[in-house]
Amino acid sequence: MEEDKLKKDITVRLRRIDGQVKGIEKMIQSDTCCKEVLVQIAAVRAAINKVGAMLIERYATHCMMGAEGEDLEDGIKQLVNTINTFMK
Repeated sequence: MEEDKLKKDITVRLRRIDGQVKGIEKMIQSDTCCKEVLVQIAAVRAAINKVGAMLIERYATHCMMGAEGEDLEDGIKQLVNTINTFMK
């Protein structure tokens, strides 16, 4: 995925997520059924995870491309640490 397209895609997704969060806030204010609110929270979580996965893919392909030997080993360790941090 080229860099500008990736940035645009992530920006569009983040704006959509922002709208979803604002919608959840309105649902809370209007005493919407908890089940419906939880479904929306799950949708936001899935959307955030997708953005994170896109960034992890970019990190892996751009930051590790061309690395060899110790550089590759260090890069893999950093990638694993980044994934672990993201998954917490």
